[in-house]
Amino acid sequence: VQLVESGGGSVQAGGSLRLSCAASGHTSSTHCMAWFRQAPEKGREGIAEIDSDGSTSYSDSVKGRFTISKDSAKNTLYLQMNSLKPEDTAMYYCVADRCFDGKKYIEYDVSWGQGTQVTVSS
Repeated sequence: VQLVESGGGSVQAGGSLRLSCAASGHTSSTHCMAWFRQAPEKGREGIAEIDSDGSTSYSDSVKGRFTISKDSAKNTLYLQMNSLKPEDTAMYYCVADRCFDGKKYIEYDVSWGQGTQVTVSS
């Protein structure tokens, strides 16, 4: 699966952005799609996941502010980000088939996009 993110940019605190991830290749066999992010000098953090049955999950850091969704007809994954905070500043990555089971990540045929930068100013 090939993944290409778009929609990043600079926004003031309290603002909104919508990220998109266009997928191509063998997308029909994907177990899950997710958004990860990496802030400067920090490790990568999984923040939102949508499974093949449509169920979604979020990290505590974004729950209630971010919404993950997908349009299967367009093979596109989205992340609607509202009420953005400066601590949301990071590189955001679209990821296929790295699925969290509540305790650990299960990796299938994992693909990462190249990332899109989000910068939130106070």
